[in-house]
Amino acid sequence: MFKATTTRRHLLAGAAATLAAVTLAGAALAQDYTLSVNTALATSDPLYKGLEAFQANVATASGGRLAVQLFPNSQLGPDEDVLEQARAGAPVAVVVDGGRLAVFQNEFGVLGAPFLASGYDGIRKVVTSDQFEGWVNALHDGSGLQVLSFNWWQGERHLLTRKEVNVPADLSGIRMRTPGAPVWTGTVAAMGATPTPMPWGEVYSALSTNVIDAAEAQFPAIVGAKLDEVITHITKTGHINLITGLVTSGPWFDTLPDDLKTILRDEALKAGDIASYGTRDALGGIEEELKAKGISVRDIDVTPFREATAKVYDDLGYGALRDQLQAIAAN
Repeated sequence: MFKATTTRRHLLAGAAATLAAVTLAGAALAQDYTLSVNTALATSDPLYKGLEAFQANVATASGGRLAVQLFPNSQLGPDEDVLEQARAGAPVAVVVDGGRLAVFQNEFGVLGAPFLASGYDGIRKVVTSDQFEGWVNALHDGSGLQVLSFNWWQGERHLLTRKEVNVPADLSGIRMRTPGAPVWTGTVAAMGATPTPMPWGEVYSALSTNVIDAAEAQFPAIVGAKLDEVITHITKTGHINLITGLVTSGPWFDTLPDDLKTILRDEALKAGDIASYGTRDALGGIEEELKAKGISVRDIDVTPFREATAKVYDDLGYGALRDQLQAIAAN
């Protein structure tokens, strides 16, 4: 279970109360409810287009009773802090990966495990399955977080370095940025690098000042964060199929009328498809753009990386779950 110091909890609770008060005051002037959505992504990211569609479609479907406000570039703070605000009852949501939710509901962590599925269509089957909906209900009841949809695909993640990489041994001694969840750090370590957790917003400066040597990310995020300015090589491992979800406050969600609950979840699923297929369609163009800037973008035989990371599932107790989910993805 996620732990925070007493001071941190008080600060988060205070921030949640302040945000709730401001949001509700604004809502009283225009609509019945307002949801503030935080994302680390830049507005240029294809996935952000899905959030804009979600904003517009919720307003239309609710007849103006429910408004969505968007906050790109983590304007409301790190994902972990926004999740704590949500748990405290603030009307906030965040686009977040399964690894960050695993501290509340362990099964979510497997979504970030290496080589689970290929492309969007396979992983979409997993996150719209009855088995996944059981995790959604457990997360709500146990931790006060409500998944609206989890079909926000950001692409496959690749290695970003300043040298050529072909096999895991080439990453020995390389300090590689990664999110702090165990499934992420375990994957990076299994691939041969030294995992170095830090917020996404700090990666550019950390690479610039040699605090870290490398990172791993999907194509849209590389461009959005301008990391092409501080790396020279992209090795297309596709080691993590980055699927994320739109997650809000369970206590706040429970106060909504039933029709607004349905609208939020239905429109989140539709918007997730808009974002994900838009991302898929944009990947080729982004890759060519990076090559035009002089970045080496290479396909390699990923078999050594797949074999090296297979143990991550067993290390985290996901062996049996992997088999179940891969069967769902293949059907």
